[in-house]
Amino acid sequence: MEKHRGFPGRLPGTDFQFTIRRAHKDGATKLVARERYPDRRPADKRADAGFMAALWAQFGGEPFVRGNLDAGRLSWLFGREVVAAEDPFDPESYDALLQIDEAVARVTFAEVFE
Repeated sequence: MEKHRGFPGRLPGTDFQFTIRRAHKDGATKLVARERYPDRRPADKRADAGFMAALWAQFGGEPFVRGNLDAGRLSWLFGREVVAAEDPFDPESYDALLQIDEAVARVTFAEVFE
């Protein structure tokens, strides 16, 4: 599992996790597109924006390896702002390539790109 050096481990001042410390012995947790409902808590929305800002600062528009990025946090963005960058895509691989869909991310998280 690739560890992304310099990537924040969590949203500052919270317990919202962005990375994991070590690979799970049974393999990576599957990435699934989670539905973001409009009535989500403001703290959850800030965590999504903070994670997108960290992704953009670290990788920009370039493809990146999933590595030690938290599957739960990625799943909130997966299928919309973060998409598969390879075909076929294995959602249960630490080596899977992902990429930010900049056009969608700029609409959803405009404050990140200002």
